[in-house]
Amino acid sequence: MPVTVRPVEPRDIPAIQQLYACPKAQAGTLQMPLPSLAMWEKRLSNLPDNVYCLVAEEEDKIVGQLGFEANRRARRRHVGEFGMAVHDDHTGKGVASKLLSTMIDLADNWLNLRRIELTVYSDNEAAIALYKKFGFQQEGRAVDYAFRNGEYVDALYMARSNTPKG
Repeated sequence: MPVTVRPVEPRDIPAIQQLYACPKAQAGTLQMPLPSLAMWEKRLSNLPDNVYCLVAEEEDKIVGQLGFEANRRARRRHVGEFGMAVHDDHTGKGVASKLLSTMIDLADNWLNLRRIELTVYSDNEAAIALYKKFGFQQEGRAVDYAFRNGEYVDALYMARSNTPKG
């Protein structure tokens, strides 16, 4: 059955909690271990109108999640930023690509954004390759960006711009 992408619904919150409890999904994000259901309910309830929360679903099971925020600041209204995770059992199966393509369509064709930014751990080679496939380019490196599993890890700043060339 194909993966479908749709907006998050309240009934999805327990599955999102479980997704971010997966070791690989957790290691690739800034999420802490043992995420509580209450924390996720609070985080995903009453999202501002500039925040889009998408889930990837396969056979009625949540297999990925992407959060996207369109910047509200006057001089950065052309920019969006996102983070995402894929359930450990579904990595390498096109889930992240489906989430990314849906988000990029929203940003380019509906929100009129020119730039999408992200931060990714420098050791997450699969994610970096995926982002490059979608036109993201590395713009910088943050040394000791986050503390993960007992050590500091670097992160890369990447962005995709659809600014017309000419």
